[in-house]
Amino acid sequence: MRTEATMMVRAAVAAALWWIGPGSAEADMVGRASVIDGDTIEIRSERIRLHGIDAPESRQTCEAGGETWRCGQQAALALADKIGTANVACEDHGMDQYDRTIAVCRLGDLDLNGWLVAEGWAMAYRYYSTTYVPQEDDARAAGRGVWRGRFVPPWDWRRGERLAVAVPPSDCAIKGNINRDGEHIYHLPETRWYDRTRISLERGERWFCSEADAKAAGWRPAR
Repeated sequence: MRTEATMMVRAAVAAALWWIGPGSAEADMVGRASVIDGDTIEIRSERIRLHGIDAPESRQTCEAGGETWRCGQQAALALADKIGTANVACEDHGMDQYDRTIAVCRLGDLDLNGWLVAEGWAMAYRYYSTTYVPQEDDARAAGRGVWRGRFVPPWDWRRGERLAVAVPPSDCAIKGNINRDGEHIYHLPETRWYDRTRISLERGERWFCSEADAKAAGWRPAR
């Protein structure tokens, strides 16, 4: 149920509603937004969870090119940069269990929920809506945002799932890499590209304990 304080805020916002562009007459909340994280904003002290999407959590990290990066933080920064100091108009889709308003929010004519998914900063939250699945498919195909590497879906991350770390087994330090041409190449610790080579288990790359093992598996030495 909505709290009395929430209803009072909603009434104040409704009283202050003003036109900011096409479609704004249907907006339930209009104003400058503070970004809380990649899928949550705040307008006039009311917390708003963006409908139909799920962005990486603030502390969540992702992997790209063998390096980890703070994808949750970057998602929030991308949204903040997009909004800037402009007014945002949000259409109420109900409340969630945390007493946050669920809404589709727009920057002028731009659906911010869909924009986040299209840019790879959020995923379509299929459990609640399939509205943004086409944008997710496009972002995945283009390798935008989190789709440029490995990540755990936010709903699984909240349940404690984390990325598997590609670390070598004991005494198995030879890196088996697959290059962009599909060649299987192994790198010894003393070779030129060893330190720059990252192993992605999802791509079929692996560690070897000896050159004999690598060659037997069909991998060639780095030139």
